[in-house]
Amino acid sequence: MTSLKDIKAPIQEEMETFESHFRKSMKTKVPLLNIVLNYLLRRKGKQMRPMFVFLTSKMFGEVNNSTYTAASLIELLHTATLIHDDVVDESYKRRGHFSINALWKSKVSVLVGDYLLSKGLLLSVENKEFEMLEIVSEAVKQMSEGELLQIKKSRKIFINEEDYFEIISKKTASLIASCTACGTRSVSTDPELIHKMKQFGEKVGLAFQIKDDLLDYQRTNKIGKPTGNDIKEKKVTLPLIYAFKNAGKDEGKKLKKIFGKSKKKHAEVQKVIKFVEENNGISDAQKKMNEIKEEAIALLNSFPQNEATKSLIRLVNFTTERNK
Repeated sequence: MTSLKDIKAPIQEEMETFESHFRKSMKTKVPLLNIVLNYLLRRKGKQMRPMFVFLTSKMFGEVNNSTYTAASLIELLHTATLIHDDVVDESYKRRGHFSINALWKSKVSVLVGDYLLSKGLLLSVENKEFEMLEIVSEAVKQMSEGELLQIKKSRKIFINEEDYFEIISKKTASLIASCTACGTRSVSTDPELIHKMKQFGEKVGLAFQIKDDLLDYQRTNKIGKPTGNDIKEKKVTLPLIYAFKNAGKDEGKKLKKIFGKSKKKHAEVQKVIKFVEENNGISDAQKKMNEIKEEAIALLNSFPQNEATKSLIRLVNFTTERNK
């Protein structure tokens, strides 16, 4: 599998410049806020969303000030939504480290998230990037709708494939779509081109989330057993939906009873995982993910090929081949 370092090669300089600008933009005169923001910056993730912005812009032109604004805006809003998500989910871990919610509790978490959202809005207004602000604001709206939709649907215990795709389209795909739309907008005013690249981002986002959901059935703990965190939290994802579709009625009923329990024993979690494996839930979800990924790559292949396009295709492949 291609490494992120290789994928970053055509935009290495731009990513380094972006990181420096982003760190400066996060400085404040409020001591507590600085402590929390520094903690966040030290635990940054793969920065895949800025990569989508820069690679997309390089497909159609040269990286410019608008591109840096787009990358910063999206990273600010993405970070804000992650902090708010941890409050909503009452989560105390993020990427293997303590979340802001765990260390500073919900009041500070919500306020820091709000601060980052306002920084993103101000950044757009100061640089007169109103179209980008509209694209990203629409994504944030959809993410909120997706979260609320998931909460509503989870009361039923079980959701269908249509519900699942509506939720992940809003919660995950909308933000990646805004990355590719804003990256394109930073170098082009062609509405058809921006729309086409937004569609590309939506497809990548769907494939990305299906991979995340598959990993929950494949990540292992110290003794080599899948962790099944989504199962423990009664989160219905595509592998489980397909397994229930493929299974017999009686077998499905028994598993629904186990899955619906608020607290599950380790053996019960493993039983659900085995059920998903034996009823082709994992293989069918992988097949669906690859179909969507190929649709995304087909969109890219309709454009003239350059180094940025090739790296973007490698990044798409990375999203579905990663193991964490």
